[in-house]
Amino acid sequence: MRLIVHAGFHKTGTSSVQKMLRHNNARLADEFRVFTHRDIRGPCGAARGLSVSRDPLDEALFTLELAEFLTALDADDPRPVVISSENLAGHIPGRYGLLRYSATPAIMARFAEVAADCLDAPRITFYFSTRAREPWLRSCHWQHLRATRLADDFATYRAAHLPHADLAGDVAAIARAVPAPHDVVSAALDQVANGPLGPLDPLLDVMRPSAPLRAALTPLGPANRGQSAHVADELLRLNRSDMDEDAVRAAKSALLQRGQSG
Repeated sequence: MRLIVHAGFHKTGTSSVQKMLRHNNARLADEFRVFTHRDIRGPCGAARGLSVSRDPLDEALFTLELAEFLTALDADDPRPVVISSENLAGHIPGRYGLLRYSATPAIMARFAEVAADCLDAPRITFYFSTRAREPWLRSCHWQHLRATRLADDFATYRAAHLPHADLAGDVAAIARAVPAPHDVVSAALDQVANGPLGPLDPLLDVMRPSAPLRAALTPLGPANRGQSAHVADELLRLNRSDMDEDAVRAAKSALLQRGQSG
């Protein structure tokens, strides 16, 4: 069975890829079986937990969740399986003390091992979208401001995380960890974003759909657009405030809705 696993990285166009996969799923279903985060919540949640704990119990949970998903696949269906979720790489750096994707090589190696146990002669291509350091760090900082109580401005955040921001190095480490005959490939968002289907194009290169199918796919705009500096400053102010979590969450939601509508 052929599998294409788009397992990261966060803030590299992955949400846009998944949005287009879901939007075009009826067409893609002629040639592929497509799964995004909402279809594999168990393995994704377990991978995130494992990325923080590195605990054998969490590894066992990841194994169990992934095996349950893989064994449910129809072995008689000849269509390749496409899986896209950045959460398979673990938590985004900056959460829970993580500085980089240091657990991802072991998670992907375990993925390959579980697939070998559950499927008949699986052949996996692990695909990772990457991004230049500066825009990636700024996008990660924005994500943390929005989703957590991060109290660092961008300069402080950048100083702490720039020495560890090396997505190409993370891909190389994953390639060393994943056993043969599986492959690890990558593409930089900065070099593909302006293509006909934006960040979906390099994943399609790996999938290898028929020419008519590829031509029939519909592009969509970016799923997560950055907000203005004013909105980022206001999120930072809220994070630094003494407001309780519920109040901060409500204020952020209202702020982001105003930003989207404006």
